[in-house]
Amino acid sequence: MAMITVSRASISRSLPNFFPNRLSSSSNRNSAPKKNKLLCYADSSHTKTIRSEVSFCIGTHMIPHPKKVERGGEDSFFVSDYNGGVIAVADGVSGYETLHNWAERNIDPSLFPQELMANASCLVGDEEVSYDPQILIRKAHAATSAVGSATVIVAMLEANGKLKIANVGDCGLRVIRGDQVIFSTSPQEHYFDCPYQLSSEMAGQTYLDAVVCGLYSIISFLSSELVVYHILEKVSRVEVMEGDTIVMGSDGLFDNVFDHEIVSIVAGHSDVTEAAKALANLASIHSMNSEFESPYSLEARSKGFDVPFWKKILGMKLTGKTYKDGFIFLNARSDQVLCLAGGKLDDITVIVGQVVKSQHISLLAEDQTVEAHTEQETKLES
Repeated sequence: MAMITVSRASISRSLPNFFPNRLSSSSNRNSAPKKNKLLCYADSSHTKTIRSEVSFCIGTHMIPHPKKVERGGEDSFFVSDYNGGVIAVADGVSGYETLHNWAERNIDPSLFPQELMANASCLVGDEEVSYDPQILIRKAHAATSAVGSATVIVAMLEANGKLKIANVGDCGLRVIRGDQVIFSTSPQEHYFDCPYQLSSEMAGQTYLDAVVCGLYSIISFLSSELVVYHILEKVSRVEVMEGDTIVMGSDGLFDNVFDHEIVSIVAGHSDVTEAAKALANLASIHSMNSEFESPYSLEARSKGFDVPFWKKILGMKLTGKTYKDGFIFLNARSDQVLCLAGGKLDDITVIVGQVVKSQHISLLAEDQTVEAHTEQETKLES
């Protein structure tokens, strides 16, 4: 089973991968297209059955937060060719680092999502996982010992076209068919900009999580593990078909790029690696534009975080920073609520998976079954 695990992005990077179902994922991008090759033959005593199967053609790209380039950011992901394909993203939460001087204690917030994804990549074929994304997340979480926390999303494509998605927090996924988004995940949050997350099982970790998001959330965090695992039980299932495109990413993508922009970029790039790179670059550009009306800023205003009307008349705009370089939310009077217009600086991870077709051929004899696979002609542009 071939797979790739990426933990950090010291520089922006792209990883092209083609994963035909049940075939090796090690493709030479510069090689000539492979011709269909029948691995066994049938005679008149056999009945040939051909059924279509699907898998992923995957492209990825990562851009770390401008202030975290040296250490590569705090996002992590993995992709696997198991069954129809598995893709996953984990976004390390760095609020603890700022509030509790993790740097002084030599604690790296990128290690938790890195280990979480490494464990998930090793467990993807485990019998107990049984190709269930929520079980995979649970088992990977239980095996993770690093200090920290992360939001996470996992999507598993079955060869019959069923896509199963489980997530905790605000990493997201879109399924695009033609010029429409036919499915999207929703952020799972205690309240705006305070996502549910998986954390290490060290004493006090749950409490620290509550402190990052505010005193209001301490009560809900007292049962956070039960809440998170209840969320994990809600696995989404989507029927996909050849030609559909799946876009997965950390909140650094979806906080800065609208769905219609995602659809447009996917439509404009036939190569999945180039599409992933274009999406990440657009998110990065928007994140640094203080005038851009981002999905994040619009959502904040819809939740009541905005500059008072009388100050808008005077042309005033209050700005500030939180631990994520975004909004400041304070327990203050209504005329003191701060709002930061523009995009949101963050680590950005993008995975683009195009659903492609392969064929599974079963040759049925009276006393035996012989299986063969054909690989469609595939060309990965360099």
